Amino acid sequence: MNLAIVGVTGMVGRVILNLLEEKNIYINKFYPVASNKSIGKKIFFRKKKYKILSIEEVISLKPDIAIFSAGAEISKKWAIKFTNRGTLLIDNSSAWRMDKYKKLIVPEINGNILKKKDKIIANPNCSTIQLVMVLHPLHKKYKIKRIVISTYQSVTGSGKKGLDQLINEENFLNFKKNYNFKINRNAIPHCEIFSFYGYSKEELKLINETKKIFNDKNIRITATAVRIPVVGGHSESVNLSFKNDFYINDLRQILSNTNGLILMDNIKNNIYPMPILCEGNDNVFVGRIRRDMSKTKSINMWIVSDNLRKGSATNAVQILEYLIHNNLV
Repeated sequence: MNLAIVGVTGMVGRVILNLLEEKNIYINKFYPVASNKSIGKKIFFRKKKYKILSIEEVISLKPDIAIFSAGAEISKKWAIKFTNRGTLLIDNSSAWRMDKYKKLIVPEINGNILKKKDKIIANPNCSTIQLVMVLHPLHKKYKIKRIVISTYQSVTGSGKKGLDQLINEENFLNFKKNYNFKINRNAIPHCEIFSFYGYSKEELKLINETKKIFNDKNIRITATAVRIPVVGGHSESVNLSFKNDFYINDLRQILSNTNGLILMDNIKNNIYPMPILCEGNDNVFVGRIRRDMSKTKSINMWIVSDNLRKGSATNAVQILEYLIHNNLV
């Protein structure tokens, strides 16, 4: 397999490199791609030195698979050009997620819908991935009717510019702002641009992507996305209403037995998920599970995951592994 990573020097691209270092995936030729300012520079991968290439150069080399992690505009411009050369694309941006002809994949949930004919595979939004990982096993048994989500999102969700702003503010340095306001010691209820009916694009991603992944347009979903001065991961306060009633301990048992999830739910001993505990981990963590005392057949829960890992890089690499193991590439 000849593999290209587009956006290899970005925050997600670097995590993808680290994950591939850890995994026993055979790679014949490796093509690192980055922006013009990085072309010609060297990076190390699996104890070898590679020169960073331009996207124009790599497309002519016809890689078997390309993982794109360079933003929606790059994906829109180059994805079809790559697939026309025979390259299968795993795309981390928002460019193709809601395209009705492209599949939006979390391998543990809907990897089985992938076919050999799929040439562009979309990786969901980071906040969506951790949400559906927890909700999917519950939806299968109890049928979710309504979801209310409030996110508390790491600055790393904005890439290096968001992280730099937080670090510069903490150190009282002059800098160009990534956000409209100070982020240190603040909470900004504004993730991406505002769109329909006063919702931000991040909030609409949670709504629309969840319905697509579950293949269920009838679930009622609303969301509020907030940026907070945290580095290690995204957190979500989630309220669920089910069609069928449940026992809390049965919910906990289902979640504790689901691959990719870690249940941290022991309030007597102050055990619950937090970004500081989840950073660098590929799992999704869930806790604070309790009945909603204001509504029947409803619960509250708290979900945390490292947005650069399962929320982005890990899910993309897991898609790659699924394709290989199922002879789809």
